[in-house]
Amino acid sequence: MHAQLISIGNSKGVRLPASLLRQYQITDAVELLPGKDEIIIRPASRTARQDWDSAFAAMHANNDDTLLLDDTANLTMEDWEWK
Repeated sequence: MHAQLISIGNSKGVRLPASLLRQYQITDAVELLPGKDEIIIRPASRTARQDWDSAFAAMHANNDDTLLLDDTANLTMEDWEWK
């Protein structure tokens, strides 16, 4: 599919057909991924933590969610104050 560049101030833009916007559920923002000879346009992630729930569940299922610090790291607020 070809698209014409349009002028937007000092920049250029691309109009995306409504059918593509619906197909890829693009509503507000897109991510631009520059490659060697290409630019990939994809729907922007909804949130930065979008897949964290499933990642944490998988970690728990694999017993890979143990704390990295032991109980000796239980410091009080006084331990963090400047002296």
